[in-house]
Amino acid sequence: MIIKNAECKSLNSFGAFLTVNGELDVLCHIHEASYSRINHVDEVFEVGKLYDVKVISVDIDKLQIGVSRKKMFPDPFDDIDNYQINSKHEVTIDKITEFGAFCSLKPGLISLLHNTELSHTNKNASAKKMFKVGQKIFCIITNIDKENRKIAISYKKTFDSPYDVFESKYPIGTIDEAEVISKNEYALFVKFKDTEAQMFLHANNLSYLNNGEEELNKYKKNDKILVKVLEVNSSEQKIRCGHRETKADPYDWFKDKKINQVLTVKIVSKDNKGLTVRPEGGCEINLFIKKSQIAINPADCRVSRFVDGDRIDCCIADISLEKRKVSLSIKLLEELQNKEAVTKFSSPLSGKNLPFKSLSEKFSSLTEKLGDKKNKNKKE
Repeated sequence: MIIKNAECKSLNSFGAFLTVNGELDVLCHIHEASYSRINHVDEVFEVGKLYDVKVISVDIDKLQIGVSRKKMFPDPFDDIDNYQINSKHEVTIDKITEFGAFCSLKPGLISLLHNTELSHTNKNASAKKMFKVGQKIFCIITNIDKENRKIAISYKKTFDSPYDVFESKYPIGTIDEAEVISKNEYALFVKFKDTEAQMFLHANNLSYLNNGEEELNKYKKNDKILVKVLEVNSSEQKIRCGHRETKADPYDWFKDKKINQVLTVKIVSKDNKGLTVRPEGGCEINLFIKKSQIAINPADCRVSRFVDGDRIDCCIADISLEKRKVSLSIKLLEELQNKEAVTKFSSPLSGKNLPFKSLSEKFSSLTEKLGDKKNKNKKE
């Protein structure tokens, strides 16, 4: 039912009261005032003016009648099929909130521009800081929910993603100078001078040999650092890089080394747990020989036997370049040397007839022969 020329009697925060022929009061709730998103009904109604409204509810028990002003006009959402996902449109900003902005594709057809769709690189972008009510901007439709009458749009997608640009310009393996943008307790955030895309540089990727946290403390904002691109994921806006990867990996020294291979090492330092040593021949890595690996005989597993600067031989007990782990052992070298000696110098009976037993048997035989000869001489 349509009510003609209802007079606006009063306004409040939730709607407008209108009177019909000065006898019957009706309520138009703020949600029924307009298809557009409004802050107050005074954007639609003015006290004393006449309006045509449509009756939408009647509660006889409460003597309440609800009316709608917006239903006097075609529903803008009826034209939603004219709009396609990924299509670009000019929109008008109607309202700005803490989480984004409500924009009109056309009068009454409202879409939401969330803060997360404002910038490719600025995670803290705010519609309040970027736009004003009434401003016109271009956006891309990202989602249309007909059932719930919701439309989502994006401002940042009207621009080329700096991550896509980065991926085409700086493929994985690229080495170049970057600038430190910011840092936290475990990483640096850096970028190349001609791109907006930031790269993540974890403390563990600063140095092969030194402590990552200590290395991290050496850098501050605006410092320059040479980096290598390690990973690019433009869809997740993720780029990972490293500084240590711009240099040769010290563990490459062990690429041609094998388990049981003998190395000459120099003692760097010692403590009650073992020896810190460095292999000679250009290796830059300090390794540790545990106290239990100093000798076969437990009594000889004394760190005090050694002096800083001593050169000693040891064996590679374990090596894993993937885990960046190398274990050394003097005990293993002794075991291998003993095994080699036994194999090279012992007889096939070794381990069955000990040398002392053989000597004893020979001595007994010789004694018997001498005794027999002595007895024979006496008889003669």
